[in-house]
Amino acid sequence: MKRLRVIGLLLLVAVAVAAQPRLRQPELYFGVQAGVNAAAMDFYPAVPLMTPITQAVTLSPLGGFVFRYSGQKCCAVQVELNYMQRGWAEKGTETSSGTAVAYARRLHYIELPVLMHIYFGKKVARGFINLGPQIGYCIADDKGTGTRQTVREQQYAAIDNRFDWGVTGGLGMSFRTMNAGSYMVEARFGYSFGTIFSSNLTDYFQSSRPMNLSIHVGWLWEFKKK
Repeated sequence: MKRLRVIGLLLLVAVAVAAQPRLRQPELYFGVQAGVNAAAMDFYPAVPLMTPITQAVTLSPLGGFVFRYSGQKCCAVQVELNYMQRGWAEKGTETSSGTAVAYARRLHYIELPVLMHIYFGKKVARGFINLGPQIGYCIADDKGTGTRQTVREQQYAAIDNRFDWGVTGGLGMSFRTMNAGSYMVEARFGYSFGTIFSSNLTDYFQSSRPMNLSIHVGWLWEFKKK
């Protein structure tokens, strides 16, 4: 039901966007972006030593390519191809010595977000909202590093599903220059509907969904007709 609500909201936004007046001259951008990603997992049943949420976060770099096309006023379509790490961390204390110990696991993804880019403001400085679905594929799994924190093996097993899908959205600002392209900064949250471990009734985890919060900067160049 939750997924249907999200999809319905995206459709309503798409209809509102399509109703905007068209630009006299479409805007076309291509560029790159990079930043920092804070990733965690939504496990059910919960995994011990992953609360508070700040204790369960892994930090990693991200980067990718951005393509944006705007044919209507105040809105555009933005497609990205990104590299991003997901995963989680567990932190605890060794019983015998009282020493702090930790475990972290990182999953390496190639992701393809397809976003509605809604912007507002002047031609030079604009605020914007990005919202839309994304798909991804896990290209590598580091199998985890550090000290395993529980005797259970479920969260340390090989992942069952490498394909991922979900939604993402962000808020940001962009600044256009005369001859040096457009610069942007954005904070974005992503949540997956897919699970990394099998979630059948006979499986241990009923939910194992990645989520992430990222901050990134980008540089885009506008292609203009001569």
